Amino acid sequence: MAPVRTGVAFWRSFAIFEGFEAEAVAMLDSMAMSRRWVASESIFQRGDDGDYIVVVTEGRIKLSLLTASGRELTLRYAEAGDILGELSLLDGAPRSADATAAAATEALILMRHDFERLQTRFPQTATSLIRYLVQRLRDTTDQLESIALFEIEARLARFLLLTIRQYFGDDLPDHPQLRLDLSQTELAGVLGASRPKVNRAIVALEEIGAITRAGPVLTCDLEQLALIAEPGAA
Repeated sequence: MAPVRTGVAFWRSFAIFEGFEAEAVAMLDSMAMSRRWVASESIFQRGDDGDYIVVVTEGRIKLSLLTASGRELTLRYAEAGDILGELSLLDGAPRSADATAAAATEALILMRHDFERLQTRFPQTATSLIRYLVQRLRDTTDQLESIALFEIEARLARFLLLTIRQYFGDDLPDHPQLRLDLSQTELAGVLGASRPKVNRAIVALEEIGAITRAGPVLTCDLEQLALIAEPGAA
């Protein structure tokens, strides 16, 4: 497909590229190619060559692992404004997880050999890449900590707080509205719990006023969520 030109503001809206200078962004723009997948279509599988990065512009992609017993572990969902495949892109190792379109999805593709040319021409981009990867490591650590150490209500609260921070950045309103398009089954996969437990946790958070539901839109009380996310911290 022909390169897609989207502009500086678009590329800098992705955390991994936000520190790139204008000339580096222009080079990104020239390298990008459009791709589309239908719902349930495999994008890549664990062990595949990691030869491109996916910049999601519309839809939702599930990242997951299949255990030896056949159980699927959902790592996260990537939606518009997210990227995936960046680890293999940077180190050249095979894919570490499966990626499947959870809905009809559109994205931009950046090939590894093109990205390596960009890094050679603009070595200062390494600073932005390191900062991004450190934040990803922190997020992964938080997710693992939540699954291992916290009850399901706290896990759900921590997930909502993390998602809110990803959407709003540092400029957080007191009662942000979050559109959560994940089904309870999908949310259960992310939180490492059963669907009934997730349902009970949602009801529990709603009963104490931490969230208010209106369809897929949640109005969140940050103070209440923080208290639930860190039980015993008060």
